[in-house]
Amino acid sequence: MGGASRSEKQRRQAASQRLAAAGITPKQHGPSGGTRIALIVVAAVVVVAAVVAYFVIQNRQSTEPSYPVAASGTVVTAGKADAPVTVDVYEDYLCPVCERFEARYADDVTSALNDGKIKVNYHATAILDNQTTPPGYSTLAANAALCAVPANIWPAYHKALYDDQPAEKSAGLTAQQLVQKGTDLGAKNTDWSSCVTGNGNAAAIAAATKASIANTALQANGQFGTPTILVNGTKIDLNDSKWLSNAIAGK
Repeated sequence: MGGASRSEKQRRQAASQRLAAAGITPKQHGPSGGTRIALIVVAAVVVVAAVVAYFVIQNRQSTEPSYPVAASGTVVTAGKADAPVTVDVYEDYLCPVCERFEARYADDVTSALNDGKIKVNYHATAILDNQTTPPGYSTLAANAALCAVPANIWPAYHKALYDDQPAEKSAGLTAQQLVQKGTDLGAKNTDWSSCVTGNGNAAAIAAATKASIANTALQANGQFGTPTILVNGTKIDLNDSKWLSNAIAGK
């Protein structure tokens, strides 16, 4: 080490000693105060991100369907038979408002079904058959949804019909496209394809739709529309965003 280097080291040591004698902590080598703060902030952000990711994953897991599903006629019943609250949903798979209702409440309904707090009767209706070219998509989709019950894919298929909902005035999806959608979701029963393409529930769906239209308990201003939701037999106001929590709470 040269003399200049020793002198510089000695100067620094002497300066440090003077600062220490004055009660001033000499500046340490390594990360500065600003750097340390930045490192702390980064670490905190990483921790927060990890916590958020954990709860997102937990929420997704908690809303995976685990409830039983059964079909009777044109009605699919989801949930335990002895659930304390019964919800009836009248829906048309081409109905845009039904799609928005599903998007808004699907996770909450699934959680309540999984927990045994409610059971839901999904009524297949087809009031919008004339809104596709060719006509009939509402019935075709409702039939396919009923076929999805014995195929053990109903929750996922029900969701997929709304996720990929065709627009009114469009051609809708073909029977073969509906078959493929179920195959992609795991339908493996041998009669899945023939059940969908045969549209064997069409007459029953038409009769159920006619009965729903004529049921005054389901009407608003003398008209039936979808979605129509009942809780324990009483029609709810779709503008009430707390309808489900109120139903579970017995309000």
